[in-house]
Amino acid sequence: MRPLLIFGASRGVGLELAALERAAGRPVAVLLRPASEAGPLQEIGAQVLRGDVLSRPDIEQALASFPGSFDVVSTLSGRGEDGRLADDEGNINVIEAVKASGRAGRFILVTSMGCGDMAPYRSERAIAAFGAVVDAKTRAEDRLKETDLDWTILRPGGLVSEPPTSNGLLTQNPRVHGFIHRADVASLAFRVLRDSATSRQAFAAVDRNRMNCDTAVDPFPLA
Repeated sequence: MRPLLIFGASRGVGLELAALERAAGRPVAVLLRPASEAGPLQEIGAQVLRGDVLSRPDIEQALASFPGSFDVVSTLSGRGEDGRLADDEGNINVIEAVKASGRAGRFILVTSMGCGDMAPYRSERAIAAFGAVVDAKTRAEDRLKETDLDWTILRPGGLVSEPPTSNGLLTQNPRVHGFIHRADVASLAFRVLRDSATSRQAFAAVDRNRMNCDTAVDPFPLA
């Protein structure tokens, strides 16, 4: 089992995924900013590396800690102290460093509902609230699609911090919207990492009981 390097695992989906992977016996490393709390990750046995995703050399140093191949998951979001967005710049730094390493296995990028081909179906309210961040995430998606990496893109709906429901699904219907629990996104990412049929495809991730769509939603049959 290849080790997994997660970017954006101090909380939320990344932390939930790290816990799932460690419970399955997989080696997991995470890159955290120097001031980020590492206790929960250390408790589950994840290796904590320190650095800033807005610094390409920091990412390259993290990748150098793996002597062989590795898988990558990025859930990066947020702004640096200078206002730069991890949603595009940080993710693009990770994508380019991973590509340059020549040692990557699977690469899962977790962005947001409304990215890419979902953009035309965003509401005016969503554009006003999250438009700039979603557009930044789309730029990261576009860069990933330009590479020859073995990638999959997950676009969760509105994220809920409650226990998992096991109702999460993936769909390629760009018109869907709704909510999903963070733990269920992590569970879907765990399965995607092990399902080659998801390679080089983008999916919306939503709770089947908390979604809306004006057309039929066909769940992707994850292995």
